[in-house]
Amino acid sequence: MSSQREIRLNAFDMNCVGHQSPGLWAHPRDRSWQYKDLEYWTDLARLLERGKFDGLFIADVLGVYDVYNGSNDAAIRHATQVPVNDPLALVTPMALVTEHLGFGLTASLSFEHPYPFARRLSTLDHLTKGRVGWNIVTSYLESGARNIGYKAQTDHDARYDYADEYLQVVYKLLEGSWEEGAILRDRERRIFSDPSKIHPINHEGTFFQVPGIHLCEPSPQRTPVLYQAGASSRGKDFAAGHAECVFVAAPSKVLLKKLVADIRQRAAALGRDPYSIKIFNLQTVIVGETDKAAQAKWNEYKSWVSYEGALTLISGWTGIDFSQYQPDQVLKHIHTNAIQSAVETFSTADPDRQWTVQALADWVGIGGFGPLLVGSPETVADELQSWVEETDVDGFNLAYAVTHESFTDVVELLIPELQKRGVYKKDYQPGTLREKLFGAGPRLAAPHPGASYRRTSHSEIPVGGEVAS
Repeated sequence: MSSQREIRLNAFDMNCVGHQSPGLWAHPRDRSWQYKDLEYWTDLARLLERGKFDGLFIADVLGVYDVYNGSNDAAIRHATQVPVNDPLALVTPMALVTEHLGFGLTASLSFEHPYPFARRLSTLDHLTKGRVGWNIVTSYLESGARNIGYKAQTDHDARYDYADEYLQVVYKLLEGSWEEGAILRDRERRIFSDPSKIHPINHEGTFFQVPGIHLCEPSPQRTPVLYQAGASSRGKDFAAGHAECVFVAAPSKVLLKKLVADIRQRAAALGRDPYSIKIFNLQTVIVGETDKAAQAKWNEYKSWVSYEGALTLISGWTGIDFSQYQPDQVLKHIHTNAIQSAVETFSTADPDRQWTVQALADWVGIGGFGPLLVGSPETVADELQSWVEETDVDGFNLAYAVTHESFTDVVELLIPELQKRGVYKKDYQPGTLREKLFGAGPRLAAPHPGASYRRTSHSEIPVGGEVAS
């Protein structure tokens, strides 16, 4: 048995068709076209809980991929993350059919005021009994910004200044407005809540003025588990300050190791324990009973990939219109800054490969930018363990090729192998998502900045300092 630490797994999906495997919605066994049906999500939730997944990480995007050919036609034709429904409504029905699975909800703070949004978070935390997380994003699609009435997307770093203040408002509402003990439910005296323990937040800032009290009583976690996925320097600073879980998409061990070390160092510089942050890399696994069976499955999946759909995604992510290049054009001969950085990124993943436009589309066509592992349960388990050992990553956000088939294969074939090796849990910890992930209390604890907003009377121990019994 390896002495390696436990591998953490989230499933990665989105309330849309095909998510990051453009074209595979047409595969006869794929169910992603049923994304609009409750059964799709409740079946998935039950399956993931059977596999003891930590959570389902639900991506989102508000806007359309319209960089490719300067139009949204290709995105619409191939269902490249459009149509896309709201992720928030999925959480409650999935919580109803599970007991332990966590839900990482992507919600952009660019497009909703923090006052009603904080109420949505508290509501979900109550209804899931504390199993919700929030993936904090500052949206990057111009099309989304224009539809909210902005002339253009805000400058990158300014978006993080806005994000910092947004988090302050959310912390004040969730952590500071209602003291512990504010809810009395005193039937004798007919008093439900104690007004002296409920405080207006009186926030006056650059972007927001929020005078009043939070509308909800404190939920099991108060603040949901905080996820963040910023890859820029400013994004990593933001993550090191606020995030409890960080989601990255490094295509190679070399890059991932650098990224993980960088995030942990930034957290330490801010006075946080660098291992109080769990880091997940985007990964796609195709598992079969044997290596040969897995390879055959992969070859079958590849024949369904949409070249144009893959380039629509890459164009949206990088801001480069890839329609202007031929499939056999070699990327390193195309001189734009964005393409050069893409080439550097991918050449660390496979230095011997000639990175043409076609090769890039093939890579991204199944599961997006993250690496793809194909093999028997033993082969894939070896690989995942080596990624953890060599990069110091905590776990993986697993994208699918075909859903729910990709996740079923992980649950039925891969997870028993990881459990046999002693690197994957056989049962869930009790309690909220935060307790399950970190083995401490249900609430944010010092030195996390959110904990400092909590009010305590002199006679009380600060709640942020307690560990749940």
